[in-house]
Amino acid sequence: MSILTLLIFSPILFGLVILLLPTEWRNIFKHINLLATLVQLGIAVWLYINFKTGALFAGINHQGQYQFVEKLHWIGLNLGGTNRLQIDYFVGVDGISIMMLLMSSVVMVVAAISSWEINKNHKGYFALFLLLDVAITGVFCSLDFFMFYIFYELMLLPLYFLIGIWGGVRREYAAIKFFLYTLFGSVFMLLVMVGLYFSVRDPQTGNHTFNMICMMNPANYDKGSIFGILSNATLLGYPARVVGFIVLFVAFAIKVPVVPLHTWLPDAHVEAPTPVSIILAGVLLKVGGYGIIRVCFSIFPDIATSGAFWIGLLGVISILYGALNALAQRDLKRLIAYSSVSHMGFVLLGIASQTAEGMSGAMMQMVSHGFLSAMLFYLVGVIYNRVHNRDIYSFRGLGTLMPKYTVFVMVAFFASLGLPGFSAFIAEAFSLIGAFNSQAINGLLPNWMAVCGSVGILLSAAYFLWTLQRMFFGETQLKGGQIWELALTDLGKRELITLVPLALLAFALGVMPSLVFDKVNDSVLALIQFIQLK
Repeated sequence: MSILTLLIFSPILFGLVILLLPTEWRNIFKHINLLATLVQLGIAVWLYINFKTGALFAGINHQGQYQFVEKLHWIGLNLGGTNRLQIDYFVGVDGISIMMLLMSSVVMVVAAISSWEINKNHKGYFALFLLLDVAITGVFCSLDFFMFYIFYELMLLPLYFLIGIWGGVRREYAAIKFFLYTLFGSVFMLLVMVGLYFSVRDPQTGNHTFNMICMMNPANYDKGSIFGILSNATLLGYPARVVGFIVLFVAFAIKVPVVPLHTWLPDAHVEAPTPVSIILAGVLLKVGGYGIIRVCFSIFPDIATSGAFWIGLLGVISILYGALNALAQRDLKRLIAYSSVSHMGFVLLGIASQTAEGMSGAMMQMVSHGFLSAMLFYLVGVIYNRVHNRDIYSFRGLGTLMPKYTVFVMVAFFASLGLPGFSAFIAEAFSLIGAFNSQAINGLLPNWMAVCGSVGILLSAAYFLWTLQRMFFGETQLKGGQIWELALTDLGKRELITLVPLALLAFALGVMPSLVFDKVNDSVLALIQFIQLK
């Protein structure tokens, strides 16, 4: 068994243990769940340490960059003659996916600790939690499009139930809205995946293939196929490859989420329990960004270049629209949800620049936002678990009542708004540098996009500082009076154990961004070189 297989499927073993244990033992389910995520984190750290850097992709098909590769025959079907349908169990990681795996492993540990507050149907909750963990990890490791799609779709089921059963008052509405939005994009992704399958042949076997590395190499396309580089095929009046790119981009943009496909996110966050909000913001949004890089840009590099302006424009709109909406919120959780829309806009802007600085900044933003959003939603969960209220106007002077809590809120807020010394500053600075340099390097993005992105940082400072001033400073005034004052105790030991590592990670990546850049640099440079060749 390869190390990646162990990483992907180890949570299933713990989930089976939980399902087999009697319900009366519910108090140990949370410990088993936490142990599962810690084991996965340990494997991810080992992979990170042992991931080798310094060598670019060997050839145009990018195969030389992937490490810890395992490829096994999975599904085979004789189609007559020499034709054969073959789907492989094909996993491997490059610099981009190794950072996503490490980040998601940390976030899942935080979500597992936050899950200790769940107070009903423990067996079902933790089984679904671990199934979701498997699906997320599988997406970041898959190099076969069929496998990628299975894991991508598998995320929908546990999230739907985790929101719909353990969520808030309007949980059914939020769960259905989330499910329909993401399913809409996924259905059309399936059609493009099938089209790619019938367009690409494995150079070794001559059979059609779902191998994503083969899909990245134009030499493997059939000239007469619907997605063939030399084909004149059209769909809806547009070249087939353009339609394929747009369909895949929309599917992943829903996950990011990109304005105007973002409306499911605030509702899902508000109604979801705290650990599910942590996963949604910390990991699920990054699946969308990862998909754009791994699938859209790698398989359709020519369309990615020709559509760079529109991708960058969507990023700018998301930055400004998300920030302006965050300014208008009274619900603390909804404010952070809209801030996620804004911050993920920097990912889109950096990717669209197709520069080393911009793409590296986008990767740093995904990693940074994973840690910081997990920290922010955990902090919201702390106060909500005590008084079951998130209205910003219901609190004032919390700094006096909860000094430790206030310190971590300040760290999370200042880190998120891009204060120098924290990870988000490096991420946003490099994304903007890439956007500025794009005009001179490849002429893809105008300079005003970078200027608008900078305005988004100012708006971030406005809504975070206003929230900090309104809730934590001044004379103590609470909507619930003395009852709330007694309930609002400061951070406990378990909460401190969770928050301290997240704060240290935000600071460490701000001071030593090479922890991310050294791992992703080879993959980023190779991807840019590959795109430019097209």
